[in-house]
Amino acid sequence: DYIKGNDVLSVCPEVMGGLPVPRESAEIVNGIVSHKDGTSVDKEFRKGAKKALETVKEQKVDLVILQSRSPSCGVNSIYDGSFSGRIIPGQGIFADLLRRNGIKAIDVENL
Repeated sequence: DYIKGNDVLSVCPEVMGGLPVPRESAEIVNGIVSHKDGTSVDKEFRKGAKKALETVKEQKVDLVILQSRSPSCGVNSIYDGSFSGRIIPGQGIFADLLRRNGIKAIDVENL
């Protein structure tokens, strides 16, 4: 069990970027995070990812466990941007930012 005996910090980059809960689904379409109708939420996703990264660094987090296939948190795969449920290899905005900063992240499904 990963969390037993460890401090747990819960963050949601999408909420940290100003998006509501619940929120409309979004996918990465041609490098931009958007809703199915084409409305961009890329700014919010990137702002939230940066804020979440700052929190992870400040708290000296050893391991980040992320939600599967999310446009923020997908570690190994994400939805393909067609809103058809098709999965492709790739990383979400926050997962990629963690990787580029040398912070270990795993998919919750790999626990």
